Amino acid sequence: MNRSRPPEKLGLLIPRVLDEVGLAPASIAMRIHQIWDETLGPPFVDHCRPDGVRNGVLLARVRDSAWMQRVQLEKPRILESLREELGKSAPHDLRFRVATIENA
Repeated sequence: MNRSRPPEKLGLLIPRVLDEVGLAPASIAMRIHQIWDETLGPPFVDHCRPDGVRNGVLLARVRDSAWMQRVQLEKPRILESLREELGKSAPHDLRFRVATIENA
């Protein structure tokens, strides 16, 4: 039997496969990278990038201390947006550190 269905986007398929093979943390980190720009929004997205998730805490790099203060004020909004997108697998906290941000 040949089922014809549209191909799945690789970016959506990979997190599901990672979950199925027991790599849920990698799946969550990948999904966060996919939605990060929309979650942060302008002007923050150019100054803050996700680094990964450890024990339910999202780690992120911020360009400098001035931007860290600005992004820190957005922390509740960012976490809420992540909860809306990721549900129960969303990080429960967000921690920032000053580090280099590559130009997109």
